[in-house]
Amino acid sequence: MRLYLASRSPRRRELLNQVGIAFDTVVFREGYRADSETDETPHAGEDPVAYVERVTRAKAEHGLKIVHERKLPLRPVLAADTTLEFEGGIIGKPVDLADAVAILRRLSGQTHRVLTGVAVTHMGRTEYVLSSSEVRFRRIDEHEIRHYVMTGEPMDKAGAYGIQGRAGLFVEYIAGSYTGVMGLPVCETGELLKRFGWQF
Repeated sequence: MRLYLASRSPRRRELLNQVGIAFDTVVFREGYRADSETDETPHAGEDPVAYVERVTRAKAEHGLKIVHERKLPLRPVLAADTTLEFEGGIIGKPVDLADAVAILRRLSGQTHRVLTGVAVTHMGRTEYVLSSSEVRFRRIDEHEIRHYVMTGEPMDKAGAYGIQGRAGLFVEYIAGSYTGVMGLPVCETGELLKRFGWQF
């Protein structure tokens, strides 16, 4: 069995490969040509849990639309979205280096929640699951923050860090799904695919 992954994320591709799920990638446009259907801008006052579900479902539906437009063979489309919840607010990807520094300063010595939604759509049906993990950072000094940001690693990641990279040095405690914090909770994803007849 094979599916379409509606994501640019190399972490998600790596995790699907790791657990033996065969896939082809459906890529969304970025920058000024970005598709309005996959806009990740939160609505005013939007709850983080509702936000991640809305964006994840939108990505899955748009991935399916691309499959139809390109007249590709019909297969399940899998999409995911990761965001951070901190003090009731949403923290997405940093807009620039200064924003990445500011985000990491806020998270230093604090506990935040990583929310990753996964949606699969196929044959007129969409199923969704949420992975919620708690992550606590140790205190990170200013030199460490600036050195990390200058590596460029934080720039395409929710919360301005990748747990599987250098930022693993900052993580003091995690409760939940490590792969969910990376961007695709493999346990929950496998359970979701079983609903569509996948066998592992």
